[in-house]
Amino acid sequence: MARPRVAILHAPGTNRDHEAALAARMAGGEPEIVRVGDLEAGEKRLGSYDFLILPGGFTYGDALGAGKLWALDLRTRLGEAFRRFVEAGRPVLGICNGFQALVKSGVLPFFGPPVASLVANRGGRFLARWVELLPQPGSPSLFLDGLKEPIHAPIAHGEGRFVTAGPEVRRRIEEGGLVALRYRENPNGSELDLAGLTNPEGNVLGLMPHPEDHLFPWQHPGWRRGAARGLGLPLFEAGVRHA
Repeated sequence: MARPRVAILHAPGTNRDHEAALAARMAGGEPEIVRVGDLEAGEKRLGSYDFLILPGGFTYGDALGAGKLWALDLRTRLGEAFRRFVEAGRPVLGICNGFQALVKSGVLPFFGPPVASLVANRGGRFLARWVELLPQPGSPSLFLDGLKEPIHAPIAHGEGRFVTAGPEVRRRIEEGGLVALRYRENPNGSELDLAGLTNPEGNVLGLMPHPEDHLFPWQHPGWRRGAARGLGLPLFEAGVRHA
């Protein structure tokens, strides 16, 4: 049986595409790094892929804010093709800069005008450390399918603090179970201790930590002390299964 085709979206400044491609291949997919410009020019078709990953990096140099110009790509250059991809229920995973783009484009949490953002970390410092992510029971996210334990993954961001437009948005997120992953210890001041956010349909997931950087036990900083657990690979495996 053919492997699901996984598009790893690349824009100027993306720098985690090869790691995301490795994760997709290990999960059973057939990854291809696809440039935004090739999709806009019609050289590639988004609809020919089964699973889309927006990896991390500093797209367009984070001009106007982290992920802001990449978000414009999703709304304009990819526009209708991207909307159809999401509405067809195909899996979409945004990591770090990719998460910022999904939120600032209005894809997450609700497809429409943006009602949330990712802003400077509490304390105003760039953070690079490992965190523990707790999967939330009752979340509709297909990416949590089969996830048996918390995920351990590194963060590396300066603008990772999730904020909403107000209490009504937070209420809708909470009541809809859209917090897919929470930080055990909140590193950046995110509202709701949110580390990963899903859409109501469950096929789009964005998160600030980097699960593609914990595919092997030896990548965990405590692996020699027997602390290697909580791989990020199950997120990619679930995405491939549902592709």
